[in-house]
Amino acid sequence: QVQLVESGGGLVQPGGSLRLSCVASGSAFSSYAMAWYRQAPGKQRELVAGISDRGTTSYVDSVKGRFTISRDNAKSTVYLQMNSLKPEDTAVYYCWMRRAPPAWGQGTQVTVSS
Repeated sequence: QVQLVESGGGLVQPGGSLRLSCVASGSAFSSYAMAWYRQAPGKQRELVAGISDRGTTSYVDSVKGRFTISRDNAKSTVYLQMNSLKPEDTAVYYCWMRRAPPAWGQGTQVTVSS
């Protein structure tokens, strides 16, 4: 049974930074691509950033240059460093593991507001 647990969300002012973490248990973490999704109120869940099992990364255009996804296979953890945060980044952020069936975390709230 795979379990993903996110942490690191919170309230931050515009222009601030947060680092999200997602710890995976019960799986061969290093074998799977990972990603971060987010869902704002009234909107569909969207893919924010992904990282392959080999470390190749990709980002949605709206976060390029501001967010960085990374992984530490020894700690079974994927990170999302978020800089220069904007109010439109406010959402619940979810960790996702590309496996069959895919695994999701419970989500962590990020609120960007002055």
